[in-house]
Amino acid sequence: MQSIKVTVLGKQIPLKVDDAEVENTRKIAQYVDEKFKLYRNQLANQPDSTVMILACLSIAEEVFELQAQLNRIEDRENELMEQVNDKLENFISEIL
Repeated sequence: MQSIKVTVLGKQIPLKVDDAEVENTRKIAQYVDEKFKLYRNQLANQPDSTVMILACLSIAEEVFELQAQLNRIEDRENELMEQVNDKLENFISEIL
């Protein structure tokens, strides 16, 4: 485990992460910070809690959209594999 500090909305946050996850954790924190700053600029009169909630909802929406996209790709991949398997089975039965 490694102790690191990341900055989100100007606040340093100490974290303990696996050695292999240090760079990824920094990238994630930077992404979250950028989202928070974007919403902070758009909602200057709102409290930080509102800004953070809306930014988190936006990030969650991105995750859900990517999961749905991945599911569609996996479904299409399964369909293609079934087609390939059917064609292989037909081919094998023809040559036997």
